[in-house]
Amino acid sequence: QVQLVESGGGLVQAGGSLRLSCEASGRTFSIYTMGWFRQGPGKEREFVAAIHWSDGGTYVADSVKGRFTISRDNAKNAMYLQMNSLKPEDTAVYYCAARAGNSRIPAILRSERKYDYWGQGTQVTVSS
Repeated sequence: QVQLVESGGGLVQAGGSLRLSCEASGRTFSIYTMGWFRQGPGKEREFVAAIHWSDGGTYVADSVKGRFTISRDNAKNAMYLQMNSLKPEDTAVYYCAARAGNSRIPAILRSERKYDYWGQGTQVTVSS
């Protein structure tokens, strides 16, 4: 099993920045890809970004591209999401997820059903 714990959420004004962290523990050697998803009020959970553990390759949703950056620190078993130029529509619970599969197909990376492990989420609220 793999345990994921998110941190770094909070309240920020529009235009501001936040950095989310996700720490993995347990059978971390089984992780090939980690990702961030979010679920806004009254919305379905949506893909934000993914990163491949081995080489740091990334895939970022068009809706946040240019504003959000995903990164990882293998030594710390940690993943990060740097969020800049935040907008009220970025308000959501942000979830960290991990999968053992090694696919790099975007449709698979975007699918929450393809992730094996999930954190409990951290709330991000952007005020206008």
